[in-house]
Amino acid sequence: MRFRVGIGYDIHRLVEGRKLILGGVEIAHSKGLLGHSDGDAVIHALCDALLGALSLGDIGEHFPDTSAEYKDIASSKLLQLVNEFVAECGYKINNLDVIVIAQEPKLLPYKKQIREHICSLLGIRQEFLNIKAKTNEGLDAIGQASAIACYATASLIKEI
Repeated sequence: MRFRVGIGYDIHRLVEGRKLILGGVEIAHSKGLLGHSDGDAVIHALCDALLGALSLGDIGEHFPDTSAEYKDIASSKLLQLVNEFVAECGYKINNLDVIVIAQEPKLLPYKKQIREHICSLLGIRQEFLNIKAKTNEGLDAIGQASAIACYATASLIKEI
């Protein structure tokens, strides 16, 4: 197959005593995302989207939260490892589209930095990555500022 598409999703609870990391960027906020790693929902969703496009399962299969090796790891490192899978399978990233759903904090001031960081990690031009930030209009755990979720879509193209 010349083109492949994958979808990723992740959600983490916001808790006190943790840094908020999204897309590998530290975001100023009173709470951070609870997780075995740094809890970066953006990176986790991107990893799942890329793995899905490759038919290689999900992030938990490759980097289990039961493994001490991945305890408190920077999720950016996981994305770099997944990007190596992309190359090993003979694909390259065609484009990525990300939706971050957070009632707070406002992410507009961080979108450019997140985009630059992810593109740098993946070795792609910024025109191949789109980041959208949405709220949940006060609805459910996300809307009550108890969690942050992320959806990602990855399109891959076979290198010829």
